[in-house]
Amino acid sequence: MSGGLDLTGCKKRKRSERVYKFKTFGEHGCPTGFDSHNFEENVRAFLEYAKPENGLCGAMPSWSFQLEVHRHPPSYVFLFVVEEPIELSLNPKCKHCQYIGWGDHLICNKKYHFVFPSKDTMAACFSFCQRQSSSNLYGGGAATNPTTSEIQRPNVMMIELEGHTMHGVFHCNGFGHLLCINGLETGSNLAGHHIMDFWDRLCTGLHARSVSLKDSSEKRGMDLRLLYAVGYGEAWFGRWGYKFGHGSFAVNHQMYETAVQTVQNIPLTLLAHHSPNQHELLIILSRYQILSGHSLGTLHDAFHFMLELKSRIPKDETNLGACYPGLLVVDSTCRWSPKRVEMAIRVIVEALKRADYRWVSRQQVRDAARSYIGDTGLLDFVLKSLGNHIVGKYLVRRCLNPVTKVLEYCLEDISNAFPKHEEIQGGVRVRNDSQLQMKPRYKITRVQLMKDVQFLYKHILTEENGAGVGVFATIPAASRVILDAKYFLKDYTTPKLLETSDNKLVVWCAIKLGFDQERVVTPYECMVLGKGTTFDELRLEVEKTFREMYWGLRVNNFVANLNIAPNGCDSVLEAIKEGSNCKLVFEGFVGGENVDYGGMFEGIDKSSIIVDCPCGTRDEDDGERMVCCDICEVWQHTRCVHIPNNQPIPDIFLCTKCEQHILRFPSLP
Repeated sequence: MSGGLDLTGCKKRKRSERVYKFKTFGEHGCPTGFDSHNFEENVRAFLEYAKPENGLCGAMPSWSFQLEVHRHPPSYVFLFVVEEPIELSLNPKCKHCQYIGWGDHLICNKKYHFVFPSKDTMAACFSFCQRQSSSNLYGGGAATNPTTSEIQRPNVMMIELEGHTMHGVFHCNGFGHLLCINGLETGSNLAGHHIMDFWDRLCTGLHARSVSLKDSSEKRGMDLRLLYAVGYGEAWFGRWGYKFGHGSFAVNHQMYETAVQTVQNIPLTLLAHHSPNQHELLIILSRYQILSGHSLGTLHDAFHFMLELKSRIPKDETNLGACYPGLLVVDSTCRWSPKRVEMAIRVIVEALKRADYRWVSRQQVRDAARSYIGDTGLLDFVLKSLGNHIVGKYLVRRCLNPVTKVLEYCLEDISNAFPKHEEIQGGVRVRNDSQLQMKPRYKITRVQLMKDVQFLYKHILTEENGAGVGVFATIPAASRVILDAKYFLKDYTTPKLLETSDNKLVVWCAIKLGFDQERVVTPYECMVLGKGTTFDELRLEVEKTFREMYWGLRVNNFVANLNIAPNGCDSVLEAIKEGSNCKLVFEGFVGGENVDYGGMFEGIDKSSIIVDCPCGTRDEDDGERMVCCDICEVWQHTRCVHIPNNQPIPDIFLCTKCEQHILRFPSLP
C-alpha cells in the first residue's frame, strides 16, 4: 500500500515477526537490554526491534510493536512510536513543560510519542491513512519536497488525537510527559493499573530522566487525586512513585502537604455531632466502624478502610461482598448469666429509645437503668461492652463528646441500612469452649460501598455540603488546595558520576551559555570516551552532542569554550586523577547578532506576558483558564476574578486595580 499505513501489518503479523508479552515488555532484554546511559541511544536500540509503519503520521517516522495481553483467549494491543522532528511539529514549544515548571528547558530537536490507540482513535487513523493512500498524497511513499500544508495535515492524526488508551511523549533529552491513560471504563481491554505498570517499566528501561503527568482522573464524579489523598496521603499515581510536582493557582508543596494532613486528621466524632446530614452520616460511619473491627477515628481512617475494602470485594454482584459481625458476644466465664446480661441490655436500649435518638451521657443512661437493674457492676459491664454493637434493629453508638470530654450514647435504627441483616433476638450470644456459636453475618455489596463513598465525598469533602462554618468551612478549603495540585512528577534516573573500564572513560557534561552565566542550561549528558581523550576532543564531542539534542544550539551554531581544563592538564583522565570533578560544565556561546534567546526555551517569553493574579500566581502559565485586562494587559485566572468556567470570557474585562483607578477619575462637567 503506497503512501499509507500498512494496515495488514497491524491486523495480522507475519510469523517471522515477534510478538512480545505485554506484562514483561520494557524489562531488561524485552525487547533490548537498555544498556546505554543515554536516553536517545536506548530509544534507537529499542526501535530496531519494531516494525516500521508508512504514512502513520505523514512524513514523521513511525513504528509499531504487537503485544500479547492474554494467550487464552488471544488478545493483543499495538504500541505505536512516532518520532516528531521539530521541523514538522505544529507546536515547537511544549505546553506540558511550561505547566510542570520546566519552562527554562531548552527546546529539543525531537520528541518521541508512545501510543496505545483506542478503538476510536485507531479507526480514525486507519480511515485517514486510507484516504491519503487513495489520493496518493505522497506518491510512492515519503514526499521528496512536501509542502507545509501537506506535512501538517497527517500530523494531527495519531499524536494530536485525544482519547487514546495511553499517550506518552518524551523529549530526546529524556524528560517526558504522560498525557493520558484510559482504562476499562472507556472500553479499553487494559485496566488503568496495568497501563501504569507498563508505562513505568518503559520509563525505567529507556532511562528516562523525569516524567510529569496531569492528574485529572475521575470515577463516578469523584476526583481521585482528592479521594486518594484523604485515604492514602497521595494521589492514585503515587503507588508508582509520582509526587507533587507543580500546583495551579499558586499552590506549592507545603500548602499541599498541609491541606492533606488537615483533611485526614478531622475527627469523625466532630463530623457526627455537627453535620447537617447527621443521621445519614452516622449510619454510614457505623456500618464501616463495625465492619473494620477497630476504631475509625479520623476521615483518613474511614476513607482508607473503605478504599481498601473496595479492592477486596469481587465485582460480581451475585456475591454479596464483605461480611462482618455486629453482635455482643459473652464468654461463658462471665460472672453474670446470659439471661441477666440480656435483661440489662434491654433496659439500656429502652432508656435510649426514650431519648428519641438524641445523644445522652453515660451517667444519664446509667441512672435511668438503675430503676430496673440494681447491680451497678452489671450495668457498668454492659455499658462498656455495648458500644457500636447491634441489638435487634438498633445500633448502639458510643463516642466521646469533643467538647465536654464525656462518653455519650445514642441509638441508630439500622433496619434500612442493612436490608439483608438477620433480626437478632436478645442481642447476645454465649461463647464456650466446647462449641462456638456463629455470629450473624452482615454483607455489603460493591454498589453499596461506592454509594457510601460518594455520599461522604459529596457531603464532607466538597463545597456541596451546604455548611459554611467551623470544620465544614475548613474541609472544602483544604480540598480545594488538593484539587489545585494537578501536576505530579517522578524522577527516574540519577546519573552515576564516573565509570571506567579497561579502555573507556565515562564523564557527565553540561553547558552554560554566555548570556546566562548563573545557571547550567542543560542536564548532564553521558560522554563515553577513550582514556587518552584530550579536552579539545571532548569539547568537539560536547558541541556535536548538544547541537544534535537542542534546536537553539543547532540553528545558532553553539560553540563550547576550551578553557575548562584544570591545572594545564590536556588529558581528561589526567584531570580527573588530579581531583577535578568528573561532572564537567562547559562554558559556551551561540553565534549571530539577532539570536532570539527567549525562543530557545520551552517557556513563554516573560517580557511579552505579565501574570499578576489575586491568588498569588506570578509570571507563569499553570494551564488554567486566564483573562487579560484590556487596560494594563495583566493576565489573571478567570476563577480568581469570579468568571465561572461555564461562562465565556467577556469581550471587555478590567482588573480590580484598573476598575478602581477609573472610579477615581473626576466626573466630567
